[in-house]
Amino acid sequence: MLINRRWAAFLIAVGVWTWIIWPRFGLAIWNDDRSFDGGAPTSFLWVHALLITASLAIGTTVGVLGVRAWRRAAD
Repeated sequence: MLINRRWAAFLIAVGVWTWIIWPRFGLAIWNDDRSFDGGAPTSFLWVHALLITASLAIGTTVGVLGVRAWRRAAD
């Protein structure tokens, strides 16, 4: 499947957006009072850490696909 440069740019933008938003959200979760109970991480922290990790992995994959599509696009 060939993707034109407009869609490739969109995929790249989604990848970049993911890396701008999720680390900031992770920092907010880390600083949240519900993340630790007596110094030990809570399930609140673990669930959000899993969501953030999955989102970063998906965003990275989408961004890489966008870069590859950009390189192959002719228009």
